[in-house]
Amino acid sequence: MISRRAILTATPALLVATSAKPAALPQEQPVTGSLGLVVERATGSLLLVDRVGREILTRIEGLGDLSHASMTFSPDERFAYVFGRDGGLTKVDLISASIAKRIVQAGNSIGGAISDDGKLVAVSNYEPGGIRVFDAGTLEQVADFPAGSKTIGLADLPGRRFIWCLWEKGEAWMADLSGKQPVTTKIADVGANPFDGVLTDDGNVYLVGLFGEKGVTAIDVWQKTPKAVRFLKDYGKTSDDLPVYKMPHLQGWAFTGNQFVLPAVGAHELLWVDRTSLAEVGRTKTHGQAVFIIAQPASPYVWVNYALPDNDTVEIVDSRTREVVASLKPGPAVLHMEFAPRGAEVWVSVRDADKVVIYDTRTLEPVKELAAKSPSGIFFTARAHRIGL
Repeated sequence: MISRRAILTATPALLVATSAKPAALPQEQPVTGSLGLVVERATGSLLLVDRVGREILTRIEGLGDLSHASMTFSPDERFAYVFGRDGGLTKVDLISASIAKRIVQAGNSIGGAISDDGKLVAVSNYEPGGIRVFDAGTLEQVADFPAGSKTIGLADLPGRRFIWCLWEKGEAWMADLSGKQPVTTKIADVGANPFDGVLTDDGNVYLVGLFGEKGVTAIDVWQKTPKAVRFLKDYGKTSDDLPVYKMPHLQGWAFTGNQFVLPAVGAHELLWVDRTSLAEVGRTKTHGQAVFIIAQPASPYVWVNYALPDNDTVEIVDSRTREVVASLKPGPAVLHMEFAPRGAEVWVSVRDADKVVIYDTRTLEPVKELAAKSPSGIFFTARAHRIGL
């Protein structure tokens, strides 16, 4: 450690060397932190939006089938990697508002993820199944993990790793791409027909939702040898399930305080689970079958949207009391919600009204509406800095 006396008696040359001015930044440094993309599913296009200005900047076209599209962002927030239902992987440059490169890597894909260093992009495929991994810069394929099964729930893990599930086989797999050759790990018996998977916000536990049987599976990915642990195994066995009009999205499971909340498949309920014990601690009756449950940042509230025929409604639930405290009617076919990073506003896509409604989360009043063609997913660049997306 350098003493205060040494600093005070340092030679002028040393002081000059340590107080050199930093290099000047370009006068027009691109700003990406306020940007986002809205999927226009019916037209294969994206709206580039300015979240802070609450405005549409331009439309980007030519992305193929976006009926179940999702995306992730490069660490510098400049590029979005869009995963289309037609197997398309499209790299979009947010600065030039253009497609940097597009490939069709499979027949039917269902989401993807980017490695923690931003160097690799992985895509989850229904047809032909399995995971394919690409160089984030060139979109050249660097790895292929065939599965003979529909692949779902793909998420990134620290250390250039990915995790996913297999629908037909009831398995989870992990791949480590940090070395010269990929290393895979099989985690068997996660349950019948896993329909999605999500990583907890602290990166500790990978949760798997099951459709072929009751219950949820947890995998502690911090363990040297991760194992599947089943919980909520008896939920719903004594009552008849309602028809499932749309599968819930586990990417929308909310983590709040010492609990997380998930949708009950085939029931109009939310389930509350203690994060440590994995024991059920409560239920909330809801307006319909939940699709997305999303935690409002820096608050105790979670926002919930629903499947048909109740998809015109968004409910707000207080995680402290587990009670519905407000209900909104944005319009027909609410498909997605995306919060500003600090939670001051939420953008809600309303497909059948061709609009995005922006709400103030304090007053619960709409502050602006933006016209969009059959909007679905909304993605802000702040996602670039969150794990598991």
